[in-house]
Amino acid sequence: MTGPLSNTPLLPLLLLYGLMLPVTAMVPVLPDFTAQRFPGLGQFASHLFMSVNMIGALVGAPVAGVLSDRLGQRKALAVTALAVNGLTLLGIAWAYQRADSYALLLGLRLVEGFAHMSALSLLMALGADQPGKAGLGARMGAVGASISLGVATGAPLGGFVGGVDPLWVPLGGGLLSLALALAGAIGLADAAHGRPRMAVGEIVHTLRSRRPLLVPLAFSFADRLTVGFIVSTLSLYLGLVIGFDARQIGLAMAAFLIPFSVLTYPAGRLSRHWDPLAMMVSGSVLYGVFLAVLGFLPGSLILPAMAVGGVIAALMYAPSLVLAAHYGGSDCRASALAAFNMAGSLGFASGPLLSSSLLAVFSLGLAAPYPAVFVVIGMIEVVLALVVLAMVRRGRLAEIGARA
Repeated sequence: MTGPLSNTPLLPLLLLYGLMLPVTAMVPVLPDFTAQRFPGLGQFASHLFMSVNMIGALVGAPVAGVLSDRLGQRKALAVTALAVNGLTLLGIAWAYQRADSYALLLGLRLVEGFAHMSALSLLMALGADQPGKAGLGARMGAVGASISLGVATGAPLGGFVGGVDPLWVPLGGGLLSLALALAGAIGLADAAHGRPRMAVGEIVHTLRSRRPLLVPLAFSFADRLTVGFIVSTLSLYLGLVIGFDARQIGLAMAAFLIPFSVLTYPAGRLSRHWDPLAMMVSGSVLYGVFLAVLGFLPGSLILPAMAVGGVIAALMYAPSLVLAAHYGGSDCRASALAAFNMAGSLGFASGPLLSSSLLAVFSLGLAAPYPAVFVVIGMIEVVLALVVLAMVRRGRLAEIGARA
């Protein structure tokens, strides 16, 4: 079957955009699905709603990547993952309305994370596989822009829809994901050039031999840890301390994500001319400072500060994608991007757990514990950047920027 979008390089980008909408749309309604729906839940249990989703993603990313590089069938796996993602979101809507079991809701979130990250890794690989003269930097910049634009759109959309009825967020997300699966079945196509079908052991050995890949993986872990912090602790902070409602929380997320998404593609193109490693290191230092300062700002400055943070984030996200795709190579690209997403998922899952634990510890001795948590999370980015910079100066990573 063919359609107007069949075999077009735009289709994986459009599917990535649509796939990301339900993920961020859940952020503004986090209180509705946790403490407000199940009275008596503590901070840890409420944060678990976001973390368990990424635990499922930790399994989904490597399974999808290895199967794709082993079988050479990205399209069929991506369509299946999109369909499972849609059905699970509909299950979450049913459980929110009809079931009184928080454990059931968490179980569905686990499966949703598995399916979402599987589809994400496969669609990213399909986007990187597309032919063109723009180069890998531009292709991965477009992939990153599609993802971040979907996240940016999902935040205010979730705030608006959730402000009317929180049930509509997973219900609409489920129907959208099923529509994406249908569009993918009709229009997606695997790359025309043949890829070697490698054994699982060979894939693992090849990735392990490409040690520079560890650098974008480390940044992916740290960056997504801060995202986990933003969508959980920051969201709760804005609602419980600053006094923002769901729409205002959605706007705050959009203030960060819109400049992030708009600038990701230009940052990807810039990585063809600038050292991508230098972009990641400098961006991480600035990003860490932004997070550390954010907890001390009054509510009136939250939106402009979030916009500045979005600009900084774009400078480090696109180069990390470019380096991950480059060092994965055409033979193991899906597995490398899956490893990139896996590291990010581990960071995302760790973010809410770490920040909630820090919040509990600082609450023992501080009347206002949130600012201290912001400082610690921000310093993680700064320390990572300084460690990588020290390795570069010692000559251990000297070839990364030049070879990419």
